[in-house]
Amino acid sequence: MIYMNPEMSETLSEEESNAVFSARRLPGRTKDSGELVGFAALADPSNSSTVRVRDGVPAVTDDPYVEAKDFLAGYYVVECETAERAGELAAQIPDAQYTAIEVRPVMDGGGLEM
Repeated sequence: MIYMNPEMSETLSEEESNAVFSARRLPGRTKDSGELVGFAALADPSNSSTVRVRDGVPAVTDDPYVEAKDFLAGYYVVECETAERAGELAAQIPDAQYTAIEVRPVMDGGGLEM
């Protein structure tokens, strides 16, 4: 999972920004190796809505789930033999130079998958 802080991204030079946002190198490498399962970039949190159901009544608010400087900006799903390999791939994501990349197993049918 790729986390972004808008304040940090505003400090990037045009060259750094282009490297992060337009040179997504990981999909090509992991697709070629067969490790890529899927990926997506997420819209800015200002475009979010949050749904909560309390006592059977749904309520929708036009805001992100939490107030935070960092937000989930996108994610990759990869199939790796080990957690260490997932970490190696995460380190190849250009955003990792400037922000956090969280590596987390996917729950699949009652077990963990990397």
